Amino acid sequence: MQKWKIELHCHTAASNDSLVKVKDLIKTARKRGLDRLAITDHNTIKGALYAKTLDPELIIVGEEILTTKGELLAFFVQEEIPRGMTPYESIKRLRDQNAFISVSHPFDHFRHGWQLEDLKEITPLVDAIEIFNARSFEKSINDDAKRYALINNLSGTVGSDAHLLLEVGRATQLVDPFTDAQSMKLSILNSEYLEKYTSPWVRLGSTYAKISRILFGNERFSI
Repeated sequence: MQKWKIELHCHTAASNDSLVKVKDLIKTARKRGLDRLAITDHNTIKGALYAKTLDPELIIVGEEILTTKGELLAFFVQEEIPRGMTPYESIKRLRDQNAFISVSHPFDHFRHGWQLEDLKEITPLVDAIEIFNARSFEKSINDDAKRYALINNLSGTVGSDAHLLLEVGRATQLVDPFTDAQSMKLSILNSEYLEKYTSPWVRLGSTYAKISRILFGNERFSI
């Protein structure tokens, strides 16, 4: 069985810190040989749903959700989860729709990282944690996540956390084909990880996106 190359963390212009058009993202993902692409915009599934209409085979509808304690990364999302709820309420709503739940860059305290005691409380309730994020400034951030996953017998997801097209496909994993959250849980158990860090300078692209929206308004930047 041929394995899939999957990207599980990327953003479009539906996120306030990205200007990437959905059509350009799909074209780039296909060009770079991705078999599945999870679009995980901040607290919205609008961009992912639109992308799904354009390329239903490629796209997994995901969301990066800011809770009161840290961020969650969810796949096969059917109903959008609003920001600002407790982790337990967010997880419950995701479970109710049979989503797959990971934890975004759990030890990156520059970007909504989790306090250890809070992470421990939700560990039995999630399917995985992100063990490599290509945008993490320090290698120790990802090393801590890998160590935590190993100690707690958790599966790992990796992601480019792409906000620019040049980042797409920087961190991927090779897995057996899957069709939903349940089969994904089994699939990623035998992942082969392909990890490459991106330059810290890519953060300037996110800053530019935020400033542009302040200056010109969100309506100028359609997905």
